[in-house]
Amino acid sequence: MSDPTDDPNIDPPELAEPLRRAIGERYLTYALSTIMHRALPDARDGLKPVHRRILYAMRELRLSPDGRYRKSSKISGDVMGNYHPHGDAAIYDAMARLAQDFNVRYPLVDGQGNFGNIDGDNPAASRYTEARLTPAAEALMEGLTEDAVDFRDNYDGTLTEPEVLPASFPNLLANGASGIAVGMATNIPPHNIEELCNACLHLIKTPDARDDTLLNYVKGPDFPTGGVIVEPPESMAQTYRTGRGAFRLRGTHHVEDLGRGQWQIVVTEIPYQVQKSKLIERIAELIQTKKIPLLADIRDESTEDIRMILEPRSKNVQPDVLMNMLYRNCDLELRFSLNMNVLVDGRTPKVCSLKEVLRAFLDHRRDVLLRRSRHRLAKIDHRLEVLEGFITAFLNLDRVIDIIRYDDAPKAALMREDWSRDFVKATSEEDYVSPPPGEGELTEVQTDAILNMRLRSLRRLEELELKREHDELTKERAEIEDLLEDEGLQWNRIADQIRETRKTFGSGSEGGARRTQFAEAGVVEEVPLEAMIEREPVTVVCSKMGWIRAMKGHIPLNQELKYKDGDEGRYIFHAETTDRLLLFGSNGRFYTLSVANLPGGRGMGEPVRLMVDLPNEADIVALFIHDPAARLLVASSAGDGFVVSEPDVAAQTRSGKQVLNVRGEVKAKVCRRVTGDHVAVVGENRKVLIFPLEELPEMARGKGVRLQRYKDGGMSDVTTFTLAEGLSWQDPAGRTRTQTDLAEWLGKRAGAGRMAPRGFPRDNRFT
Repeated sequence: MSDPTDDPNIDPPELAEPLRRAIGERYLTYALSTIMHRALPDARDGLKPVHRRILYAMRELRLSPDGRYRKSSKISGDVMGNYHPHGDAAIYDAMARLAQDFNVRYPLVDGQGNFGNIDGDNPAASRYTEARLTPAAEALMEGLTEDAVDFRDNYDGTLTEPEVLPASFPNLLANGASGIAVGMATNIPPHNIEELCNACLHLIKTPDARDDTLLNYVKGPDFPTGGVIVEPPESMAQTYRTGRGAFRLRGTHHVEDLGRGQWQIVVTEIPYQVQKSKLIERIAELIQTKKIPLLADIRDESTEDIRMILEPRSKNVQPDVLMNMLYRNCDLELRFSLNMNVLVDGRTPKVCSLKEVLRAFLDHRRDVLLRRSRHRLAKIDHRLEVLEGFITAFLNLDRVIDIIRYDDAPKAALMREDWSRDFVKATSEEDYVSPPPGEGELTEVQTDAILNMRLRSLRRLEELELKREHDELTKERAEIEDLLEDEGLQWNRIADQIRETRKTFGSGSEGGARRTQFAEAGVVEEVPLEAMIEREPVTVVCSKMGWIRAMKGHIPLNQELKYKDGDEGRYIFHAETTDRLLLFGSNGRFYTLSVANLPGGRGMGEPVRLMVDLPNEADIVALFIHDPAARLLVASSAGDGFVVSEPDVAAQTRSGKQVLNVRGEVKAKVCRRVTGDHVAVVGENRKVLIFPLEELPEMARGKGVRLQRYKDGGMSDVTTFTLAEGLSWQDPAGRTRTQTDLAEWLGKRAGAGRMAPRGFPRDNRFT
């Protein structure tokens, strides 16, 4: 009886499983596919599948380095149709990158046409460009026809493709790699082949060598665009030891003398993977916004080589100061990260050290050597079998000819014949003595070879050539057998191959010399703001609603100014464009503003909330000029506070810096500069408490300590003063009154205090 599930008209039964497991299994399958087949390179040949398939497809098209070019559209089409069933645009982009000498240290594709440039321009369409392989690509595929690696079926099972390339040099480190998988990523900078070969030779000689020892040979990354690495050697050693870290990379420049004291800076190399056009745009923006006032102009005089001209604003500017400012503000200096996350055996992702990556390459080379040797041994055995048949035929030539001429089935007759019976032995030392094959019978392989032999090969000279070839192959076979049995001979052969690779691609070859140099970064001093901004007097105006502006010059502080409808003035003070402002919000955060970046005074200004991330529910508590030598007293409405130095509250970002911690209904209430030796605090209950300043701790951040105790309500105001000079405040008429006899209000911190002196303002404010 047939199974009802075989009926195509019956729907298959539904399978029930938990959603978490169903999604988890499918996502894991996707993640593994992305990791293994798309994002991470193989440690053995340093290639991702798409790059490997591109090179193999070009090899199948016979696009050798000394051969002709083919259209890139033909190459990407073959790759897509035969091996890589993805978009042709992605394939062409990957191929174009392999041809860009500013992206790849040792290009694997020789491109003809527009393959993009360092400015960031895209390559021309694939129908307009042509390509072929480079010698480096051929070196990666050397031995593919000699069973050096395993092959697997392509995506539709009609063809086969290599699982990995033989790779005669450590391409993973030579050309680097980058990719983002699921939950992991890789980023490996390029290196110099000669240095890598030297490290491999040392590792062959000393298998237990440490990573630090290998750094005597591998000095560091060697970027195709050159540049200068200023990373300390200790940091680089740690990076290569752990497989994670970063390198500080700078562009290369020199100072060009123009005569009469004039000079300019010429940038000849820029950091790796920085687009020159975007770098110039960034520097031009810095000039326009006056963030680097020492720089007057930038020009691009590049042709095939990079030549960027930086003109100083004055001949008195120090070149080092100018370059340090550029290093801080643009990509003339960057940190190139290293994350050596690779597939060590084609399947397992692992973050490897320098030694582990080189070890994986060398083990792969040994495996390739053994496979190629066994393949060669099989070829030799087959050829020796054929040669022995030929020699037997020559020694019995008349009988062979007779069988071929008169026998109806010459193949069967030749195989049945007992050639040992008619075997002609040598009569002189010059003649060759061959042992009879098998039991005096020819094999099928030998018989086919004899029947396919040309008549003109029946010469005495040809017979001598066969004997000579037999001797040479027998000798080579013995050498291969010795190689397969002796591990020491194997490593010696690998070392010879690496030396040959070093000779081909080393410093003596075109483009083989190291391009990236090393230098000490030196002490990059903090460039004073005065050197970056033209110093001019301004008047800072901030309204009650938070609209801020900087008016040119020092205008009278009592001058009437215009504000938006419903708004009025709150802060007005004289400053200079080199000053920085500190803004304290009721959320307890400090924000830093540059006076030079404030809007001009022609209009009403701009909301300060557009310049810093001050929440809408937070009010401005204080706004003043930053003084690095000063200290501040900050306090909340709950009566908690502390002293903090101004450098500790200066923020570097728009989000500001949290200094006074407040929660719930409690808000930051007061921020005053510390002057004097005592603290005076007044609560909403009009009770005043005075205590020594030394009882208040100095902190960088926190809730603070209790200043005054309240049964209900909270704090109104707090200030600092010198006890000997008395406590001052302004009466309702605007007159300053001073109370010198303060013994009644003196006490310990966190006390309740006494009612305020007669004449104290009704708003409970000291100023």
